[in-house]
Amino acid sequence: MFDKIKFLRHENVKNYGMIFLGTFIMSIGFVVFISPLKLAPGGVYGIAIILHHLFQFPIGWSGLALDLPLLLMGTLWLGPKFGAKTLAGILSLSGFITFWEHIYGYAPLVAGDSSHFILALGGGVFIGLGLGIVFRTRATSGGSDIIAMIICKYFRHLPLGTALIIVDSIIVLGTLPAFKDWSIPLYSWLVIYVSGIVIDKVIAGFSSAKAVIIISEHYDEIRQKIIDNLQRGCTCLHGEGMYSHKEKKIIYTVLSRKQLSQLIYLVHEIDANAFLSVQDSSVTLGEGFESLKEKAGKG
Repeated sequence: MFDKIKFLRHENVKNYGMIFLGTFIMSIGFVVFISPLKLAPGGVYGIAIILHHLFQFPIGWSGLALDLPLLLMGTLWLGPKFGAKTLAGILSLSGFITFWEHIYGYAPLVAGDSSHFILALGGGVFIGLGLGIVFRTRATSGGSDIIAMIICKYFRHLPLGTALIIVDSIIVLGTLPAFKDWSIPLYSWLVIYVSGIVIDKVIAGFSSAKAVIIISEHYDEIRQKIIDNLQRGCTCLHGEGMYSHKEKKIIYTVLSRKQLSQLIYLVHEIDANAFLSVQDSSVTLGEGFESLKEKAGKG
């Protein structure tokens, strides 16, 4: 019982630490990169940035004022699925943004119109990295996510991802009447696109593993070379040639990018007529690769 309580405490400390790290990184993206360009990359902080440039409202406090009612609406309409971790994310993000507003201010990191692209790119990376870290704790980002979930409750045929894109796009287009500059929504969409890619990478990992399928009459020799020379396991699958209707033995293995050239050389030495298919494996968990336990947040 004591060990279980100790484990849960350790997991909670780790999760909340990751939430605070993620929101800290996001706050830099919003204040240092995004706000000076008047960009609104969706979410409540997109609205908060518009309000700041129109009425001089503080971004951090505006975001919090928008987020908390949405959290309450989500809890009432969708049930208490958001929990303390989402509340911690909302409060910490607002706090960190307010901190940077006082310490850094609102000046662009790099001056000049030519810097807009690199600032938008940097902002997308920071926001995506921070959000990805938060998502890995199984917390939600709140804000427009909650609006999208409420919409999907009443329009069940609409996928959540599509609803989220619609909500964020409306916020992005809100910059057009506010600032009357087409470059602002276009750069905002760039931030959304880049942050989405970074989020996927953070959640899935930056694995460089390759999944390889090998079909050869000399499958047993190839199998032995993979085990002995490359120190990798492999699996034998049973298949049938659709043209010849002959039984085929198919080798499936996953290895690092460095080992791929070695494998190709070994297979060629054994059977120059072998068939190889190589795919990127963005997530590879288990023995010899990243720990499944740690990836699941149980490590």
